[in-house]
Amino acid sequence: MSRYLVTGCAGFIGSQLIDRLLRRGDEVLGVDVFTDYYARERKDANLAEARTYPGFSFTELDLTDASLEPLVAETDGIFHLAAQPGVRGSWGDTFAVYVRDNVYATQRLLEAAAAANRRVVMASSSSVYGNAETYPTGEDVPPRPVSPYGVTKLACEALARSYFESFGLEVVSLRYFTVYGPRQRPDMAFSRIISALLNGTTFRLFGTGRQSRDFTYVDDGVEATLAAMAAGPGGRIYNVGGGSETTLERAIEICEHLAGRRLDVRREPSAVGDVRRTAADTSLLRSELGWTPRTSLDTGLTAQFAAAEAAERNLAVAGDDTGHLQGQEDGQEPDDGP
Repeated sequence: MSRYLVTGCAGFIGSQLIDRLLRRGDEVLGVDVFTDYYARERKDANLAEARTYPGFSFTELDLTDASLEPLVAETDGIFHLAAQPGVRGSWGDTFAVYVRDNVYATQRLLEAAAAANRRVVMASSSSVYGNAETYPTGEDVPPRPVSPYGVTKLACEALARSYFESFGLEVVSLRYFTVYGPRQRPDMAFSRIISALLNGTTFRLFGTGRQSRDFTYVDDGVEATLAAMAAGPGGRIYNVGGGSETTLERAIEICEHLAGRRLDVRREPSAVGDVRRTAADTSLLRSELGWTPRTSLDTGLTAQFAAAEAAERNLAVAGDDTGHLQGQEDGQEPDDGP
């Protein structure tokens, strides 16, 4: 049994990671700051299972100003999934938030981890590649992000490399490719598509719908994350992709079939910072850590649709509309969003 620190533990990937750790008998110290990017009620709900385990403890704190050394010292390893997500929101004045919550928070955590000699697995994003020159895209392809969000994630990777080379900190970075499944962030496309189908509302589609993404089911992403902690060499970067590259049009068709109705689509011009295509070459992760994705897009979307349908029923019974994201736009972003 090990004890792990998980930052961003109430988020989409983080909450499912801690559930997996607790089920196998590990102890988890979870931290989250509960930003207002989407409703806190959703994040609290994400922690419902974890709170039933005596091996789970939770601390609400901000990585940019909290004392991190005592937290790090209590654990055997760190999963760093906390971040400010979203491509479109990273432009303009809000870029300062991304610098603080992504770059500065990561630097402080790596500093504490290096002082305590604690191993780190860190979430990065396919957004670092931008519009890559080759597909599928391997880790050796030069990253060229086309959004400020992608720039901050690449900066975090550079920090990880610096701490590895300068202090010997064992840190592994994972470039997640559009993770989806139950608990997916409400601003991401599949969540919005399914919500629109369940509620009879309009989905705003940015671009032609022929833009494609390498979709990764959350359980597969969690297994890759665990494998990286167990055996990933320090300083390594891995792509985490589900091998389900699909156009947004095709994903909409699958969701329409699940709902038994047509989606009301309003087409908009392509959004600034969205890339045309993502496709992960995961051969390095497969060969070094023996990982392989196991969930097809049809199977994964079926699970996400069922979970969203159940959540909508619960909201209706409670008379609660806090689960709906305010002020965000529909479309397909390339980032994972922990």
